[in-house]
Parts: sequence; structure tokens; C-alpha cells
Amino acid sequence: MGEQLPKRKCGPLDAEALTRYALASGDDNPLHLDLAIAKRAGLEERPIHGMLIAGHFEPVIRAWRQDFELMGLSIKFLRPVLVGEMFELSGRVIRVSQIDRPNIILRLMAHGLKADGSAGDLALVAEGKLHAAVI
Repeated sequence: MGEQLPKRKCGPLDAEALTRYALASGDDNPLHLDLAIAKRAGLEERPIHGMLIAGHFEPVIRAWRQDFELMGLSIKFLRPVLVGEMFELSGRVIRVSQIDRPNIILRLMAHGLKADGSAGDLALVAEGKLHAAVI
């Protein structure tokens, strides 16, 4: 327990990436797609879909443990990451168990990055549930 996943910097994502995600996911909330609406909501830029950020965890987990599969993700969105901003993913093991096969529970975090590259505000926190892959 406590083992750290390797940190990964992601982004920046542009408006086209949000448009592609909206088309693929069906999440066409105009807050993510229309700069004027984002500004009316008090944001300087369109916020990246939270689930688009969360989707970046899967390759991090896969690179860390190829012998496990991500089976569930419970996410709490705390603050937006805006178009043009970078974010950093991190995580650590919080529980390991053995029921019918090995299981790992991860605490996953995404922080916005400041202009100097240092970690900024926590944008989302998640709990990931992994099971040993069946071969």
C-alpha cells in the first residue's frame, strides 16, 4: 500500500479536442464548446470535459500494471481545467485485497498545472478499482 503511480503531464487540449470528444461521447454541453457561454459563466476559457480528463488515467494505469484491468472509477470534480491548460495525473495505492482474485484500489488525482509547470489546484479526485486480468 502507498505505492505511487508515475506522474504524467497531459495537454494542453484545444477547442477541437473538446469538439471531437463531444461528438464521440454525446456530451455536447455548450459550456464546453461555446466560449461566449463559458465567459458568461465566469470562466476565461471553455472547461475541458471532466470525463475527458478522467479518460487519461487508463493509459497511466495500463503502463503501471499491465496485469490489472480498470473495472470502475468514481470521480469527484473539484475545479475546471480550461482549454490551453496542462494538467498532471498522479495516484497511489490505498488498498489491496484478495477476494476471488487480486484487487487494487487507487486514489487518483488530476491537478491543473501553473505556468511554471508546478502543480496547481486539485481539479479532480477519483477512486479506481482494479482487478487482476484473467488470462
